[in-house]
Amino acid sequence: MSAVSSETNESSPLTPAVFAILLALADGEKHGYAIMQEAREHTPMGPGTLYGSLDRLLASGMVEETGVDGDARRRFYKLTDGGVRALALETVRLERASARARAKGVRSIEVRA
Repeated sequence: MSAVSSETNESSPLTPAVFAILLALADGEKHGYAIMQEAREHTPMGPGTLYGSLDRLLASGMVEETGVDGDARRRFYKLTDGGVRALALETVRLERASARARAKGVRSIEVRA
């Protein structure tokens, strides 16, 4: 099963890029450049990764385009219910993985994206 699927579950983790995009949209709609700027706080991302991932997220129904502003090149996106669910499931998966790592003595370090 693809990491970007309408049937995302705990056994199919999201890619770091997809997770960062969904996380960027968690607090509301944004245009592509704003998504990329926020996602870069978590993972390296250029326009090719952003727009390729957005195309797959649109096709899977996790994200929808909400329109354009005065500049027809600036498109806005928001999470769908499926995107909210995928983000929540991935967050739980990551929290569980972190808990297992801590239980094994792994400690956090400062990491830059």
